[in-house]
Amino acid sequence: FMTQSIFTVSQAVQKIQGGKNLLVAGDEKALRQLPRGSWIGGTIPYFVGEAGGVFSQDKVLITEWPAAVESAEVKVYTSKTVSRVYADIPANGFAFVLIPGMSQTHLGFAVEAPGYDQFAMRPLLGWITGVNLAELGKVSPKVFVGSTGEVVEDGCVAMHVKLQPGKLADLGIVNLFQPGKGDSIRFASTGFSAKDAIINGKRENLADYLARVQADTKLPLVADYLGAMINVSFQNVDAVKKEVAFYAPVFAGVEYKLAAPVGNYVQDFAGHIPQGLEGVAFSCNCILNYLYSELEGKKTGAFVGPITFGEVAYQLLNQTLVYLKIEDAV
Repeated sequence: FMTQSIFTVSQAVQKIQGGKNLLVAGDEKALRQLPRGSWIGGTIPYFVGEAGGVFSQDKVLITEWPAAVESAEVKVYTSKTVSRVYADIPANGFAFVLIPGMSQTHLGFAVEAPGYDQFAMRPLLGWITGVNLAELGKVSPKVFVGSTGEVVEDGCVAMHVKLQPGKLADLGIVNLFQPGKGDSIRFASTGFSAKDAIINGKRENLADYLARVQADTKLPLVADYLGAMINVSFQNVDAVKKEVAFYAPVFAGVEYKLAAPVGNYVQDFAGHIPQGLEGVAFSCNCILNYLYSELEGKKTGAFVGPITFGEVAYQLLNQTLVYLKIEDAV
């Protein structure tokens, strides 16, 4: 039932000409070779394929929606209109979104989504597009709209999917990280960077604190958001400017802890996958998981999908695997 696979560009052209609603992930050079059709695509040259993690700038990963999908409509939002994305989701369906990494829309969505109209009332999933890490800062992440040929560098491209009666969308996340037993860390303001934090009730410079406790910044900060463990990954610790940058925002007033260490990533990952998990229609995994656990050539259970600069399951996530199942409504 797995509907995600890696294809050459010429195979992808044939798939698109078949007229189905498709999601495509691939390097910009590959996506620019694809014809118009009923697809949306995000830039990334890292994938987990059937044989494991792979880097490729000339192949693409295609997700084909299963038969339970009745219809799909593509909408393009700007950073100003993206707040409507949840309200526009069809009653019996879900939305799949692609947002260019490091764009204004990415930063705005990450911080403001919980305040959008009808936030999390219906399933919304997707990912933040990226680039070859060797080209970071030189090439911008993009989203392609197959129906019009538009290339979006700042905005949100959504495929609003309506399911057949009797079907429902179920989003899941696989997060290896749990809060460690260490200090309570809170922030006075919401954002993608911080100078000071409130550590066990006392204000301290965060960069100094991380150096003092010899924190492994490959491990994220973890918070319990209404029962779900949500990670905020470290992007950079600037010991000179005394500032710490994150891949997702920290939220004011939320208690974070440094994550407990992970033993063997691939084994731990397998242990976190729900038992009897079948019929996954889509999954994606974070670039940090790919790098830190050296996933190239390794498998992550039965999951296949793009490697991303951020995952969306209701809101922006980091260092997490997100998956979608389409099930019978009970």
